[in-house]
Parts: sequence; structure tokens; C-alpha cells
Amino acid sequence: MTAGAARAGRDPEAGRDAADAVEPWPRGISRQPSMRISDVLRALGQEFPSVSHSKLRFLEEQGLIEPVRTPSGYRQYSQADVERLRFVLTEQRDSYMPLKAIKERLAAMDADPDSAEHPAPRLAANGTAPARRRWTAASVAQAAGVSEEFVTDLARAGLLPSSGGTFGSAAVDVARIAGALAQYGIEPRHLRSFRTSADRQVALVDQVVAPLRSQQATAARGRAASMATEMGELFTRLHAAWIRQGVDDLA
Repeated sequence: MTAGAARAGRDPEAGRDAADAVEPWPRGISRQPSMRISDVLRALGQEFPSVSHSKLRFLEEQGLIEPVRTPSGYRQYSQADVERLRFVLTEQRDSYMPLKAIKERLAAMDADPDSAEHPAPRLAANGTAPARRRWTAASVAQAAGVSEEFVTDLARAGLLPSSGGTFGSAAVDVARIAGALAQYGIEPRHLRSFRTSADRQVALVDQVVAPLRSQQATAARGRAASMATEMGELFTRLHAAWIRQGVDDLA
């Protein structure tokens, strides 16, 4: 190392290595650690209502995310961290991928961030995070393409649980699907048994994960959240398979 490099606190070889390093996925998103864990939960909460502090810490322990620690020990996240978390949660929810497989795919994306096969980041390069939305009957109706009266009927039938007159983001999907079924004469009252069945499945998942969720360890609670997500999606696939089989038999 030259005297000049020593005064600058840099190793020329290290500088070349840093210049040649591949920026991990996603590229073009701020990596400035400026978000607290509560900010991350707000950014992801609309799309993933069940995400929690323990879930984020569990994903960190599994090596899927690496927030910066402040001198006082607080975690700070960047917009790029949020995008990686969104990818992990989406793969769990939509593709039923186990965390090991998601971690392997992230590693491949990091090694080749320019591949056209990689998902595009959801955030703009300026790092603006979406605010959590409060859904009213009117906004649910507009987003789902149904009448506000129909949304009210769904809520009255217990199909759209509300809190203080507002609904979670899942209400839009429920209203949209129920609206499509209404075209075949299926009314909200006909769907109550479906909701009851779903509640029973959720209760079964709760029985399985309750021992983990009751533990004080962050890893245990995070594992409970991950297991609940995976089991819920498996129940969904099983129910869909039975419906398809029954419909095929009718044909």
C-alpha cells in the first residue's frame, strides 16, 4: 500500500474489488438506511396485512435481509431492503416457495441483477414508499367494480370484516370475486358457508402455530408467522383442487 493510499485509508486492490462488485438486486433503488421497522411495516402492510415485527426479524435471522444496526442497536432499513422483503413475502404467498428456495433465487438475482427474468422493483428510484390505505365501502366498490350497496351487503353477511367502518385490502379481492359470482345468481348469503369454512381452516392453522407464537423468542414468533402463511396457501391450493375436480366431474 502506498503512503498516499494509507493516508486516505484505502487499499488500491480493495478499491478495484469494490468497483468490480456487482450491486445486489434490486438496482436503482436507494440503499440509504433511513427507515425504522415501523416504517417498513407501514410500507408493506397494505399488501401483506399479517406482516409483523417478529416476521421481519425472523427473515433477518434466516439471512434474507440485512438491515443496518445503529450504535444503539436499532434496525434501519433502506428502500432496497423493502423491495427484497416484498419479493420474499410475494414468493411465499403466491408461489408457495419455502424460504430456502427464495434465498437461493435471491442469491441468483444478486449475481446477475440485469437479467430480464427478475421482477421489476415496485418503488420508484426516488425511494417514495406507498402509504397504507384505509378502504371505505365506496373505495372498495370503485376498485372492485361493484356497487357500494353490494359491498354493504357483503359486510352485513359477515364476508367483509370491518374496523371502525373501514376494511382491509383483501376486501377488494373479496368484493371483486363475489361480484363475478353474482353474475351467476350467487348472492352474498350463499357465500356464508365459504366464510365459515375459511374460519375453520384458520383456526386449524392457529392450533399448529400457537405453541411457537406463545414463545418469547423472536425467531419462534417469526417462524410461526412463516408457517401460518405457508399452511394457509396450502389450504387454498387444496380447496381449489377439490373444486376443480368436482367441476370436472360435472362436465
